[in-house]
Amino acid sequence: MQLGINLGYWGAGMDADNLAVAKEADRLGYAVCWAAEAYGSDAATVLTWVAAQTERIDVGSAIFQIPARQPAMTAMTAATLDSLSGGRFRLGLGVSGPQVSEGWYGVKFDKPLARTREYVEIVRKAMTRERLSYEGEHWTLPLPGGPGKPIKLTVHPQREHIPLYIAAIGPKNLEQTGEIADGALLIFPAAEHLEETALRHLRAGREKAGKTMEGFDVVPTVPLAVGADDQIDALADMFRPYTALYVGGMGSRKQNFYNQLARRMGYEKEAAEIQDKYLAGDKEGAAAAVPRQLIDSTTLLGSVDRIADRMQAYAAAGVTTLTLSPAGFTLEDRMAALRAGTEALERAGLA
Repeated sequence: MQLGINLGYWGAGMDADNLAVAKEADRLGYAVCWAAEAYGSDAATVLTWVAAQTERIDVGSAIFQIPARQPAMTAMTAATLDSLSGGRFRLGLGVSGPQVSEGWYGVKFDKPLARTREYVEIVRKAMTRERLSYEGEHWTLPLPGGPGKPIKLTVHPQREHIPLYIAAIGPKNLEQTGEIADGALLIFPAAEHLEETALRHLRAGREKAGKTMEGFDVVPTVPLAVGADDQIDALADMFRPYTALYVGGMGSRKQNFYNQLARRMGYEKEAAEIQDKYLAGDKEGAAAAVPRQLIDSTTLLGSVDRIADRMQAYAAAGVTTLTLSPAGFTLEDRMAALRAGTEALERAGLA
């Protein structure tokens, strides 16, 4: 099992620290550095900045938002980043959610699975550098009856095949991800529930495509906080607002994929309470309603030995790249967490 690092969103006041974290992860031998985008910083610019100041670590989009870019533009960006980084780019895609898609980009959030499938097909076709033509429900290239003609990408990617990942949560999305992608980006992953909430659906998609899980990258992101084992409650409290935001406030009451995931993990009553309080404006109450066990099972908390045990559980569940999001009040705290991650991986016998 490899380790990755997730920088999250740029522009939150820790940009210099984030670059230092990326460079330290590069030095420590982490496999990949991911950056996200929502409606603030874009991931492509951040990844270019990180790639220019690192040497070995891959850089990956987690995610490029599908409603934000035409698929041919994403192919151009992926090819350019792969060329500039010397073959270190990983392309992560996701549909985002209805509020961002429709409120920020003005793109209807309808038929997300079909849109994702067509998007991936166009991106991959464009990156083969054959002349691009496509007829689908959501995209037709070139547009019929006009001056457009099939053209091909002029940039040569460093590699013939750039790894393509999809951020997936729901069962149908997970199955399609297994069918059409090279890896899956997961969030709120509990090792104990990973088979039922993700792996069996990914496996079904792989089987549909006539493939096995061999070579498919299962990439959950887990927050990391290092401390004494008798401080687990305090460490877990650090992530209450984060968990409450996603389970309670990401999306609408009817379309919150993270809330649905928590319910599938057995937190039906708690997920409903968190959402009710968060949407009513009681963010502190929503955070207080998050079960400690939900936080503990979806994060890495405690001593290096305890974290090593949890890493073994993730590896046994089928995780191939464990992406860490190190928490800390200072840069040194985050650096120490990074080093603890590599030490835990070695103690777990997974390095």
